[in-house]
Amino acid sequence: MVLPLLKLGTLALKTLSKPIAARLKKEAGLHPKFRNLIISIAQANHRMTTTMQRRIYGHATDVGIRPLNEEKAVQAAVDLLGEFFVFSVTVAALVFEVQRSSRAEAKKEGLRRQEMEKLRQRDEALEKDMEDLKSKIQELEQLARGKGLAGLFNFRLAHIEEGKSATPA
Repeated sequence: MVLPLLKLGTLALKTLSKPIAARLKKEAGLHPKFRNLIISIAQANHRMTTTMQRRIYGHATDVGIRPLNEEKAVQAAVDLLGEFFVFSVTVAALVFEVQRSSRAEAKKEGLRRQEMEKLRQRDEALEKDMEDLKSKIQELEQLARGKGLAGLFNFRLAHIEEGKSATPA
């Protein structure tokens, strides 16, 4: 039950972050200083991806890479910014979920340890009781050996006869 709700929540979070990313894209292209910054980022990204693609496909990498025109650079940069925002929101949600899960697991482990400690203490108490009973049995066995079986019966009869003589007839 929790997993589908979690996935639904993550999907809702991604969906809600997309309009925010679109707003960031729109605003990013309007401010001149920020526009220059994102154009330089987009150009660097373009050079890096073009070089990687050339290496992957086995083309020459020493050939000059034409820079993007300003509008394509702005569009590429704001797309990159929007995707980065959605990605960072998703990562934050994932980190939160992992931490929540680890706290829940730690709590379960603590409860398991407490239960094990209770069982260990109960085991020790039962062991002690068993030792006490063994020692009492040994004492009774020693008394029985010392007096013998007939001695036990004589002891009982002596008590019964003493009780009769003590009471007036």
